[in-house]
Amino acid sequence: MCTECLAEIQPTRAPQCVICGDRLSGATLLMGDGRCSHCRDCAPEFERAISFAEYEGGLRGLIHLLKYESVTPAAGPLGGMLAQAIGELLPGCRSSMPLLIPVPLHKSRTSARGFNQSELIARAAAKRLPGRLEVVCGALVRQRDTVSQVGLSREERIANVRDAFRVTGPRRVRGRDIILVDDVMTTGTTLSECARVLKQAGAERVWAATVARAFDSASAAAADPQEEEAVEVAVTTSV
Repeated sequence: MCTECLAEIQPTRAPQCVICGDRLSGATLLMGDGRCSHCRDCAPEFERAISFAEYEGGLRGLIHLLKYESVTPAAGPLGGMLAQAIGELLPGCRSSMPLLIPVPLHKSRTSARGFNQSELIARAAAKRLPGRLEVVCGALVRQRDTVSQVGLSREERIANVRDAFRVTGPRRVRGRDIILVDDVMTTGTTLSECARVLKQAGAERVWAATVARAFDSASAAAADPQEEEAVEVAVTTSV
């Protein structure tokens, strides 16, 4: 992407939930506690999730270039955006050096694509952060492939990813603050399940940072980042 197009990708400024980052409606704002209705009814397993910008326009196109066109240099500018989201989370971490763990793909999808886009973006982000935070891959794995989240209710999405992840190295995460990183967040069910498994393995606290957010309150059609393959590939091919 050219410099002008990158400059048009600006951070989200709309009022957002203080937990999951979803856009808040006027009625929710009047409640006063800063949480969306979903987080108020059933809080996610992560402490807080922050995304750089909305999943639309040039940002959506840039993510597609990386994921579906294998334009790996796109991980550079995306990593810069992710670094800004991670930077907002660092003051809340008890440890000055939390671990960065990319949300893993299932091995069949990694094999087909040739890489995990979240790992590439996380490594690019780490280079732009103070202290060069460690990117840990392999400690969290996706042990079960899941069906597309498109068209599923929130409850069905939660059930779909339940027990889909496993921690392979509990000693690596025990007692540590962890920041999960991914390219796109929609409802946050995948990130919440990853956080649940990591805390079960002994992680102190888990946060989440993504490049983009497909706002649930805006009736976004995209699925969670690791579940949207069928729809996104079709869209990219048609374009």
